[in-house]
Amino acid sequence: MADTGGQAMHGEYKVIGGKLVVADLSVTDGRLADVRISGDFFLEPDEALGDITAALEGMAATADAVTLAAAIRRALRPDAMLMGFSPEAVAIAVRRALGVARSWRDYEWQVLDGIQTPAMHLALDDVLAREVAAGRRGPTLRFWQWDRPAIIIGNFQSVQNEVDMAACARLGVQVVRRVTGGGAMFVEPGSTITWSLYAPADLVADMDFGASYAFLDAWALKALNDMGIDAVYKPLNDIASSRGKIGGAAQKRYAGGAVLHHVTMAYDMDADKMMQVLRIGREKLSDKGIASAAKRVDPVRSQTGLERAEVMARMKATFTDLHGGSDGQVTPAELAAAEELAATKFTTDGWLHRLP
Repeated sequence: MADTGGQAMHGEYKVIGGKLVVADLSVTDGRLADVRISGDFFLEPDEALGDITAALEGMAATADAVTLAAAIRRALRPDAMLMGFSPEAVAIAVRRALGVARSWRDYEWQVLDGIQTPAMHLALDDVLAREVAAGRRGPTLRFWQWDRPAIIIGNFQSVQNEVDMAACARLGVQVVRRVTGGGAMFVEPGSTITWSLYAPADLVADMDFGASYAFLDAWALKALNDMGIDAVYKPLNDIASSRGKIGGAAQKRYAGGAVLHHVTMAYDMDADKMMQVLRIGREKLSDKGIASAAKRVDPVRSQTGLERAEVMARMKATFTDLHGGSDGQVTPAELAAAEELAATKFTTDGWLHRLP
């Protein structure tokens, strides 16, 4: 970080579900100077704001977010109460002022959409994330369209514990394993809304896993709220409403610098069929907001009254309004790489039954 000779630098960070934190500062001899922290947060006692700025004054401009947050924590008086923000939030605002922490608008996003087989969707996730990590593709949002019913189990789940394979064969439901952790998903064409974000690691570099989930889902929550759904983020990885769980997210971090973050939400799901193919306990059923086997799980359809295509169109519009983005497409090389990966990994028994 070069010295700014007293020139003011400005950074902002909006805490997901919290308040705005603003950092104004300069850099002199490689150190933070003239630090001012402001925002619409709550802080008691008033003098604690001085503790925060004093902790930052003179810190190395190259300090990472963990170091900055730790310095703030050490400096805060014991009775300090931070409401709507945290030392980590202040650190992110400082690093944004320094130009070393990124925000959504620092990138040119592409938005993709298309129908594929379940194995191809999983293969595309891996291929596109690696392309972003390698710098050959810009950050991307991709919506999935399903060509058949499927169960997608988490990377670390047991097939026999999660899936009734005989029922799947009888009902024509394909079973595949993804590269991310988390629980099993049952999908049918037209029943779910699924998307993936392939984001540079720099976008969430100063956040722990929990904060990154909330951060990467915030645009979707706004879209759902704007459509009349009382959607909220439920740690660690769920999107929920007063009627129960709407969807769940999963992540994978790639060497070289990319984050795969994908989400599946229930639009209008056949709970009876889901219970036949998935081995779901009572506790998990309750978590999904399913009162009986005969009930359809339709939190998005019932709460919006909108067709699935319209919901997706509004979600895309919200994303581009907030973060920018233009229509893109999978390149022939990416498609060929995904086809090979689907054939050699995601459709094989060895991968599916890596955990019996």
